[in-house]
Amino acid sequence: MWGAEATEQGNCSKFIGGGGKLPHCCEKNPTIVDLMPGAPYNMQVSNCCKGGVLTSMVQDYSKSLSAFRMVIGSFSNNITNINMPFNFSLGLPGYSCGDPFHVPPTKFSHDGGRRFTQALETWNVTCSYSQFRSSPAPKCCVSLSSFYNDTIVPCPQCSCNCQGLPGTKCVKPGETPSLLELPPTHVTQEVPPLVMCSHHMCPIRVHWHVKQSYRQYWRVKITITNLNFVKNYSQWNLVVQHPNLQSLTQVFSFSYHDLHQYGNINDTGMFWGIQYYNDMLLVSGSSGNVQSEILLRKDPGHFTFREGWAFPRRISFNADECVMPLPDDYPRLPNSRGHSSTLTPPLIFFLSLFSFAFL
Repeated sequence: MWGAEATEQGNCSKFIGGGGKLPHCCEKNPTIVDLMPGAPYNMQVSNCCKGGVLTSMVQDYSKSLSAFRMVIGSFSNNITNINMPFNFSLGLPGYSCGDPFHVPPTKFSHDGGRRFTQALETWNVTCSYSQFRSSPAPKCCVSLSSFYNDTIVPCPQCSCNCQGLPGTKCVKPGETPSLLELPPTHVTQEVPPLVMCSHHMCPIRVHWHVKQSYRQYWRVKITITNLNFVKNYSQWNLVVQHPNLQSLTQVFSFSYHDLHQYGNINDTGMFWGIQYYNDMLLVSGSSGNVQSEILLRKDPGHFTFREGWAFPRRISFNADECVMPLPDDYPRLPNSRGHSSTLTPPLIFFLSLFSFAFL
């Protein structure tokens, strides 16, 4: 194998041939894992060795794909005897793979593009992600605040879990988790989150703060906090749906790309970290957050602070939709009607006195 390796070699006692050299793997259903960056050069192939971490195509196309190569023994020269592979699985929670199907054979460039060779057979397998398959509970929540209201709307109660339920574990503020509770570093499976005790019990909290209003623009601060003690989120991304994103003018500390989902309607965009600056969301602690501010232009005829319009409709973190507060709980504008009513009686009283003096 090149570019990856099987986790188990298996029983190779029945293998014959090979000049005394045993195969890399003799399992009928092998589990293949990506090599880590910096693997020996003679074990690499093109687009390999990313440690199993892939970004979205929007963030970095060169890091959105991974490849490996293997040689299968006892292979027949008759192409009609090639058995189609089956039962693919990514081995990650939430992913399910369909059956492989034939596609045109893959071509390979040689001699600077002057000659092309091609594979004997090529199959395509599509794997899809489902948040409900990944976990029965959400993994993130959203809190809200604004400059025009002192109320800070927290994440909804029990957004991801509830304290006191059987099997629920969390770390109280001011405490540190025991080393016995932390997973070993060599474990490759998804580790259940160990979160800070809160009323929402979510590993990730996203805070949207309407910070300031100008004559033609308005400013928002976005903060993502990692409350999970057992996981760093590398190459994270945040997808936000808001009707004013089509007029987004500047993003200060994140990268951004708009997502055209509904033809000409551009109300959804993706944010992600800047490499070597804030693309790694560290475990819970003083450095366990990333934040940025965005500047948006006020669209005439559409922009308003009323009825919670300034807050996002939906937010997803790493493809998992976050729990939003109820619309009735959103910070509201101060009630201006009460101020105008207090001015009415003195005005009427003044007119009455003036009329009496005239008579």
